[in-house]
Amino acid sequence: MSSVTKTSGVDPMADGPHHECGVFGVYGPELDAARLTYFGLFTLQHRGQESAGMAISGGHEITVHKQMGLVNQIFDETVLSRLRGHLGVGHVRYSTTGSSVVRNAQPFLVTEGSFSLALAHNGNLVNTKDLRAELEKSGMRLAGNNDTEIIARLLFRDLAYGSSIEEAMTSLMKKVKGAYSMAFITERELVACRDPHGFHPLCVGRLDDNSFVVASETCALNAVGARLVREVEPGEVVVVDSTGLRFFQAAESPREALCVFETIYFARPDSVIFGRSLHEARRRMGEVLAQEHPVEADVVVGVPDTGTPGGVGYAAAARLPFDVGLVKNRYIQRTFIQPNQRLRDLGARLKYTPLTTTLAGKRVVVVDDSIVRGTTTQRLVALIRDAGAREVHLRICAPPIKWPCFYGVDMASRDQLLAANHSLAAIRDHIGADSLGYLSIKGLVKALGVSSGNFCMACLNGDYPIAVPKDVQEAANCGRVEDDFDDEPALGEPVRLMVHSMLDDYDEYDT
Repeated sequence: MSSVTKTSGVDPMADGPHHECGVFGVYGPELDAARLTYFGLFTLQHRGQESAGMAISGGHEITVHKQMGLVNQIFDETVLSRLRGHLGVGHVRYSTTGSSVVRNAQPFLVTEGSFSLALAHNGNLVNTKDLRAELEKSGMRLAGNNDTEIIARLLFRDLAYGSSIEEAMTSLMKKVKGAYSMAFITERELVACRDPHGFHPLCVGRLDDNSFVVASETCALNAVGARLVREVEPGEVVVVDSTGLRFFQAAESPREALCVFETIYFARPDSVIFGRSLHEARRRMGEVLAQEHPVEADVVVGVPDTGTPGGVGYAAAARLPFDVGLVKNRYIQRTFIQPNQRLRDLGARLKYTPLTTTLAGKRVVVVDDSIVRGTTTQRLVALIRDAGAREVHLRICAPPIKWPCFYGVDMASRDQLLAANHSLAAIRDHIGADSLGYLSIKGLVKALGVSSGNFCMACLNGDYPIAVPKDVQEAANCGRVEDDFDDEPALGEPVRLMVHSMLDDYDEYDT
């Protein structure tokens, strides 16, 4: 195994944390599930840009189409017209376990005889090694190296041989440990759940009396015209079938531990978590940040896009003017062309254009969401100085990131985290700012208006809600891993999987 070199649809200058994926599911008589899933995934594209896929069923078979790339590159009218059915599940992926190849793209399909299951998963398990050994010992052949396949096969093993959804989900949650917001379909039903800690969000929306959707974020409900029913609780399962919608608790929640970076960075500002607008929460972060780290300045600018609400809040609380100081190239993440070293060195200049009319001769407060390695931040500060700023005061709407994540967020090993290895003064000097201020953990909790006990803040304070085995920690410190498959389709080559209920023995394959 070797570390993966990322090539597809990813911002090569990105320095912030990356999320693993987003999931979307739909069930409803007479619905065009494929088109609804397309728009749901398109809205969730910010959660993953490496691959996308969907599985659609009309009640007798499941058709899967998945490919490397972005949603609008993978699905067109020709593809969608072949994906017929009223039941579907979709996925956008950023890999944190399993290599960035089609074989590990989702949804993951398992079938045998007349029963099939297609599953999409957001998060990471921490006991994958043990579960994999258990499945292989039972004689099961695994196609890839990702934890989604393990979850799918555990579920399939129970459901295909007579267990009810309630029994299978209860059994699953006793076995798997880690983060998993997921959705899966059989030929008859849509099922979705959150792990007992609720590391990643999941919500349910209603299209009409008999039609429902599930999604990683509420913004995807808005895109398809669904009304929010409610957020799924930790350890809770939602089932949609011909009898309607039902919820049940499959596992007790020892404590809620939503990833705090969902509120700071990952989720779209038009999404709602804990019943609160994320745009308002991020603006409030900026307000509290201004209270904690005031400075004499002439103008406040936000780093687009996630730093903008914080910048607005900071300016309002500090009674300073807010202005646009950076224009973002919104297509930088949509290129499949790798920059050469010269362009990598330009870094921020490919991603942002400074507005000299806003910055020249000014004492500028620059508000951003986070600092991970600091490389992009350093280049950004230099870019603003080159535009004529007299002073640059950097304000960060997240506390210092000092610990790696093992639950589905790719934010580097601890030796790469700037705040884990350097003092505030050293970081300020490294990035070239005149001053630097991070939002405190106490200030973050105040801004969110929700108890700190509702969040996982392990990346900020080292308090991991689920113990992380040593082998998982060591693997994370070495970076993500990939399989050495020689039979992978070329980049951009689609994988279509057609499952017919008459097949006696079927495993996932590429055609």
